[in-house]
Amino acid sequence: QLQLVESGGDLVQPGGSLRLSCAASGSTFESVGIGWFRQAPGKEREGISCLSRFGNLKKYADSVSDRFTISRNNANNMVFLQMNNLKPEDTAVYYCAVRPTGLTCNFVPSEYENWGQGTQVTVSA
Repeated sequence: QLQLVESGGDLVQPGGSLRLSCAASGSTFESVGIGWFRQAPGKEREGISCLSRFGNLKKYADSVSDRFTISRNNANNMVFLQMNNLKPEDTAVYYCAVRPTGLTCNFVPSEYENWGQGTQVTVSA
């Protein structure tokens, strides 16, 4: 069973950049899709980006589509989320999770499993 660990969250000023990493342990990483979600205080968990098993299908939430980039390195069992031009409304705990059906991806949290513990991103001046 895959286990995921997120890292890279930090305090950053508006307009700044961060690169989040999601490290997976386990032998089935290449066969699954990966999603990034975030949850701000008092708000529901929101899907922001996802990636199919081969990396050929990517999706982004409208709020981040021109600023965030998702990628994966199957050789190292890693998924990354490059976040540019960060805004205060991006402040949240960011999670990665596995979608066992890896050929496509979506933002339905119930279709994901093996959630990581999350990494805090705070965008503030």
